[in-house]
Amino acid sequence: METRRIALKLSYDGTRYAGWQRQHNALSVQQVVEGALYRLLGEAVAVTGASRTDAGVHARGQMVHFDTAASVPPDRYAYALNPFLPPDVRVMASAAVPGDFHARFMARGKTYRYHIDNAPHADALTANRAWHVFHPLDMAAIQGAADALMGTHDFTAFAAAGGTHKTARRTVTQARWSRQDNLLTFEIAGNAFLYNMVRIIVGTLVYVGMGKIPPETIAHMLATHRRTDGGPTAPPQGLVLWAVRYNPDLPLFC
Repeated sequence: METRRIALKLSYDGTRYAGWQRQHNALSVQQVVEGALYRLLGEAVAVTGASRTDAGVHARGQMVHFDTAASVPPDRYAYALNPFLPPDVRVMASAAVPGDFHARFMARGKTYRYHIDNAPHADALTANRAWHVFHPLDMAAIQGAADALMGTHDFTAFAAAGGTHKTARRTVTQARWSRQDNLLTFEIAGNAFLYNMVRIIVGTLVYVGMGKIPPETIAHMLATHRRTDGGPTAPPQGLVLWAVRYNPDLPLFC
C-alpha cells in the first residue's frame, strides 16, 4: 500500500518529559507521540522532530514528520490523534508534505521565546513556565547587550559541551526583549541554534541586567569564544520553541 509523508505541528508542556528525543530510561515527547500514533493507526511509525528540545523545555511550534499508509485525511490528525495523547501534548495542525520533506534538515530557521518572572516573589502559576529572577533588571542594558547578537557570528562561547555541531557560525535575525508587568519575554530568531545556546544567552543577559557583568560582555564573548566570561545557563522551564520556518512554497500551515 502506498505511503505518504505527514507533517504535524505540536505544542507541549515539557515539564514531565526528558526532552523531545526518545530515551531508554525516561519518558520523552517523541515516545508519547509515537505511542499515540500506534494506537490510532495500528502500525509502528518513527517520528522525526525539527528540534531536540531538552528536558523541561516547552514547545508551541514543534514540527515533526512521519510516513504512513493509513487512510486518515492529512488535515484531520489533530482531531484523530489528540484523543490518544495526554493533555500536555497536542497536535495543532497537520498536512501532507512531499516525500522528501524533512522536519529537521529542511528547517530554514527557528524562533524561541524565553520567559522570566521578575516579581519579588515567584508566581506559583508560572513556576513551570518561567525563570524566577527576583533581582531588579536593567532592561535598557539587557536590550543593548542583546543587540550585539544580531547578524552572523561564531557562537562558540554560547554552546554547551555535548553538542554535535560541525560549525558554530549562526545567524541571528531577531533578539528582542519585552515586558508586561513582571513577565519578561526574550524572543530570538535565527537560522539555527547550538546546544543550550538560547539558555546561555539568557543567563548572560540576566547577569548584565543585574549589573554583575558589563553590557559589552556579549560582544566580547563573540570575539573571544570564551564561555567562562558569560553568565549561567538559564533553567529549562522558561524556554519555548515558538516556531520553525520552512520554504514558503511548502504546503505547510506555519
